[in-house]
Amino acid sequence: LRAALLIQRWYRATMARIEMRRRYCLNIFQSIEYADEQAQLQVCIFISPTPRSCIGAKMLKRHFDLEMTDSSFTLAEFEKRIDVPDSYYGPRLKFPLTVADANALLDAFKKEELLHARYVLQLLHETRRVLKEMPNITYLSTSYSKEITVCGDLHGKLDDLLMIFYKNGLPSEKNPYVFNGDFVDRGDNSMEILIILFAFLLIYPNDMHLNRGNHEDYVMNDLPKIGSDFKKFILQVHGKIILYLLEDVFSWLPLATVVDSKVLILHGGISDTTDLDFLNLFERSKVRDHIHVGLLLFSLKNLATLDILWSDPRNQRGCIPNKLRGGGCYFGPDITDKLFERYNLKMLIRSHECKQDGYEIVHGGKVITIFSASNYYEDGSNRGAYIKLNPDLSPRFIQYQVSRNTCRQNLQERINTVEGAALKALREKIYAHKTELMEAFINKDLTGSGKLSVSDWAEAMESVLQLELPWRTLRSQLARLSADGRIEYTSCFYDLEIEKPVEEQVQPSLVETVCKYRKDLEMIFNFIDKDQSGLISLEEFHHTWRLFCAHMGVETDDEAIVKLANTIDYNKDGNIDFSEFLGAFHVVHRLDRKAN
Repeated sequence: LRAALLIQRWYRATMARIEMRRRYCLNIFQSIEYADEQAQLQVCIFISPTPRSCIGAKMLKRHFDLEMTDSSFTLAEFEKRIDVPDSYYGPRLKFPLTVADANALLDAFKKEELLHARYVLQLLHETRRVLKEMPNITYLSTSYSKEITVCGDLHGKLDDLLMIFYKNGLPSEKNPYVFNGDFVDRGDNSMEILIILFAFLLIYPNDMHLNRGNHEDYVMNDLPKIGSDFKKFILQVHGKIILYLLEDVFSWLPLATVVDSKVLILHGGISDTTDLDFLNLFERSKVRDHIHVGLLLFSLKNLATLDILWSDPRNQRGCIPNKLRGGGCYFGPDITDKLFERYNLKMLIRSHECKQDGYEIVHGGKVITIFSASNYYEDGSNRGAYIKLNPDLSPRFIQYQVSRNTCRQNLQERINTVEGAALKALREKIYAHKTELMEAFINKDLTGSGKLSVSDWAEAMESVLQLELPWRTLRSQLARLSADGRIEYTSCFYDLEIEKPVEEQVQPSLVETVCKYRKDLEMIFNFIDKDQSGLISLEEFHHTWRLFCAHMGVETDDEAIVKLANTIDYNKDGNIDFSEFLGAFHVVHRLDRKAN
């Protein structure tokens, strides 16, 4: 008995430590992700044509004048203008689509085959036509079928969609689905997922339902990288038309779904101003413009439409701005109760947040988060899940984890993998802000000892990075403790350095600036890169840099950046591969490099 108690105590302690590590790893990943989203929104506000962002608009106008005339092509005109060569071996679609066409697409994508640009354009054209006829809020009933399946974020992870279809069956009149937004971005197969979902929507418009997520917007998702294979084959050939059609299709996606007048399904959440009657009448295609010019520039009613895409629940009462994401709000159980009482609801199903088990239930069982992209941050970081809703409206959760690597690892090994990836991402974030952190550390180190108390160190870390992380818990993983119990703060930067892409001397401040603001630079460039080729002329590069400096309020030596750009133009053709340029400025781990 004593041995059994000792084993039980050891087991519980071990599992508690593992659970703590899993939670702070997820916390690290989410904090960094939300900080990046906030930065994207700030860039969006800057470049939008509003009084608040007139500097960015003026500088951008002459470089980003997308012609929209070709978007009005009919299906017949697509066929006339775009030939499909005999050498093309992928699926050949015929409209109206049939189940056989959808199966052909699934088989092709499993084999990593391509869909020709003409069929992509036809599919988007028809999808937009169908979506325009749909209401803002779709009303469904379980009385016409046994169960409705609700899926959360997929984020470009095709394997998860295929797993759902394998376990749950393909969409049909007897097997209706609701996909709750964020089909794209992050993963490698966004375009494939869109094509599959849109194909089933055209085949079963009454049984396949797609809600809009906050990433169904060209600002929030990286369209030039929307699919690795498709980028090479499509975006460089008919990129301008496809990008516009995608943006337009996104803007016509419905905003919410209601099941049996009791279950509200939407991507983000609610706020104290959410008005479903208004959402039903709102011109949803205009949400695109509202997002593009920032979340703080419109009336309360318009902001309420954005809350449903961006908001997150919390346990505390009330409704406060979601400062971590930079958009939407945090809503408490009292806000949920208020909306439920007004509209006689029973349950809110939302997505928008990665959850360790693929789902989470809060607010006394009234709010459910469902997330369908397994291994979202790293192999083993989380499960995916979907919900089955029966006529009694009792949710049943089906979990899964698509993985080719972690299935052979034990629990401890899987946690080590996830923890390693999370801490690596965090250390890179720390090193990219080395100058500000050192300044914050020195301001607190009044004696110049090079050491700080754990409390002062944690305060300095949060004041600069603003990630709302448990710094005291993470201290042992990020810095070295001296014999007197204080932190040697320069140890935060040990074994890290920014790798320089050229042999010539480059100003350290310039290198750190590029490394720190890589995502801002990339987003500004994506607005300027008219043909979405990924190649940037030296003139466009200089223009991107001027936009970036105006946005961030940073001062850099123009001569130095010109010299750097010319140096990276290896073949001297006047163009730079912008992805390679940004990839060259990254934090490297010296130990990793030695191991290689």
